[in-house]
Amino acid sequence: MRVALCQITSSSDPAANLDLVRAETARAAADGARVVVFPEATMCRFGVPLGPVAEPLDGPWADAVRDIADEHGVVVVAGMFTPAPDGRVTNTLLVTGGGHHVGYDKIHLFDAFGFTESRTVAPGSAPVVVEVDGVTFGLATCYDVRFPELFRALADRGATAVLVCASWGSGPGKREQWELLVRARALDCTSWVLACGQADPEVDHGGAPTGVGYSTVASPLGDVVEQLAGKPGMIMTTVDTESVTRARNTLPVLANRRL
Repeated sequence: MRVALCQITSSSDPAANLDLVRAETARAAADGARVVVFPEATMCRFGVPLGPVAEPLDGPWADAVRDIADEHGVVVVAGMFTPAPDGRVTNTLLVTGGGHHVGYDKIHLFDAFGFTESRTVAPGSAPVVVEVDGVTFGLATCYDVRFPELFRALADRGATAVLVCASWGSGPGKREQWELLVRARALDCTSWVLACGQADPEVDHGGAPTGVGYSTVASPLGDVVEQLAGKPGMIMTTVDTESVTRARNTLPVLANRRL
């Protein structure tokens, strides 16, 4: 299974960000990708009011992403914002193309490091997995990577790879924490972790978490297989499910759990 991680810098303009999705999906598909992954907040960066840009999964932005995916014969995963019943928005990962059109609503909200995501974003409540060509992918968003129980729950639902889409907040030690957490979660669930982040915009948008780059692929035993630096770029990687079986036989942490 060939998977592309597209490390981009989203703007506050959903139409311009859709053009980025279109261009990067075409490039990834031409290189043999079956799944094309974009960061959290691909639809619109953080640091601006999100209510006015939020759309439902059957709205024009998500439908346009589905059309792009279907045009290139791939499945696209991209962060967007959907309206929540209480007037906030939901931080949603859209999975679309090839008959798929579903969303994962971010469970763990970033109320940390001086940022309060829950003020404007409502939490999701359920883990989500999606099967593509026999490979089961779990979904996670940014701050979720600090919660190992979610990754174990995704493995229990059959995931052999977890897609983590992020717009990571910058600050002292934050990049190092990102890499550490990605590798640790791979070990926790003995699955591939494919973590796609927003590139470093090199601009301060009022302290909003707008990305540090360093998209990372971690193996089921926690090795860094591929990694970008801070600038926009693409990782093309192969998810080998047989390596998951070997890892779980060697390190049976899921089978050995007592709690």
